[in-house]
Amino acid sequence: MAWRSSGSSNESLITNLTRNGLIESERVKDAMLKVDRAHYAPSSPYEDSPQPIGHAATISAPHMHASACESLLTYLSPGAKVLDVGSGSGYLTAVLANLVGPTGTVIGIEHIQPLVDMGRGNMAKSEEGRRMLDSGQVKFVKGDGRKGWAEGAPYDAIHVGAAAAEHHKELTDQLKAPGRLFVPVAEGHLQHIYVIDKMEDGSVDKQKKFGVQYVPLTDAPKS
Repeated sequence: MAWRSSGSSNESLITNLTRNGLIESERVKDAMLKVDRAHYAPSSPYEDSPQPIGHAATISAPHMHASACESLLTYLSPGAKVLDVGSGSGYLTAVLANLVGPTGTVIGIEHIQPLVDMGRGNMAKSEEGRRMLDSGQVKFVKGDGRKGWAEGAPYDAIHVGAAAAEHHKELTDQLKAPGRLFVPVAEGHLQHIYVIDKMEDGSVDKQKKFGVQYVPLTDAPKS
């Protein structure tokens, strides 16, 4: 039903995603309503499809952002700490910040400086986004997201917005126990979403979910 969820405004997009069962909870709906995709997508912001944002990166389709939030929701309580790997335009970083609230923290990590700057600049387009940045509720950093961001660990939840070539142990290691990782992983010519839970006793459970198509989680381009 994703292809039927596009709207003419942010509100109509979120309404259609909810009507089509792609947004299931009021918390996710409210968090996405508060973030206008027009600040983060360069063209057709209310279309339910991925769009290029430059630097070989994309902003994922809104239904994939909804899926990630729904999957991680149990771990996105007020005050939670979240890592957003491949934060791109900063859209999902802002949605996640709404879910964890002003006492929570979301760190967006990108491997090239123009994308770090893009995320920060897009958030600064709104008064609420500026407040999140100024208070430290949201922070954008440059680094190799495949290695996570040890300075901010451990995290209640980690979202990865590009397809990993393997299961990167550093990401699981940086989860709290309990904690959850949402990550697309390339397997041959296919990609699948994995939801990886670190249990209270430190054991790890991996669940393969559904097929997807993301840009790869790669090295930074050489300049």
